Amino acid sequence: MDLYIIHGWTYTVEPWRTTIGILREAGINVKMLLVPGLTNPSKKEFEIDDYVKWADREIPKDAIALGHSNGGRILLNLCAKKPDKLKYLILLDSAGIYEPSMKKRMVERIAKMGKPLKKIPVVDKAFHRITGSTDYSRAPENMKVTLTNMLNSDKDLDFSKVTTKTFILWGKKDTITPPRQATAIYEKLPNAELKFYAKWTHAPYISDPEGLARALITLVTRMKQ
Repeated sequence: MDLYIIHGWTYTVEPWRTTIGILREAGINVKMLLVPGLTNPSKKEFEIDDYVKWADREIPKDAIALGHSNGGRILLNLCAKKPDKLKYLILLDSAGIYEPSMKKRMVERIAKMGKPLKKIPVVDKAFHRITGSTDYSRAPENMKVTLTNMLNSDKDLDFSKVTTKTFILWGKKDTITPPRQATAIYEKLPNAELKFYAKWTHAPYISDPEGLARALITLVTRMKQ
């Protein structure tokens, strides 16, 4: 059985190696999709619709797909537009809930201010501390704009249109997309299950790669039945 994964806001999928290795040993054919502008470099400034069209091309109909963080946002939008696209959707510490918070206002300000800020190290460090994004300072300008576009897109995401059977897996130690967002997503989706994991942070493939693999093996086995 194939499992398509759309990773989050990262510039390398190397940290997924342990989890993917365990999944493949268990007979699950994992296909990690390289997101344009992130693990697949591009100079384009992306809108959410660009990513939805990309995911639609890369993932076949009736597939099982997992989205982590921003990857979850992409898949939620895909399923909202094409409810019959996926057989099952797995959300792993997903983005998608709009919170007009200070963090997002700072993202927008920094993205708009542009190149001059790259010369001020303290600004990048402050941004890291507030957002928890370890890759932001390395982001090219087009991806800073893209990040703003992604955050703004959450205002228009209609969860009620996501009728795909959805499994929400979430870390209790997640400080980037905190557990309250998992509950919010669960309450908005018409056909979803939610499970929290005590050891997991926002990136369980780093904090508990074996545990994540076990959880996914159990879930995929259940899907086969």
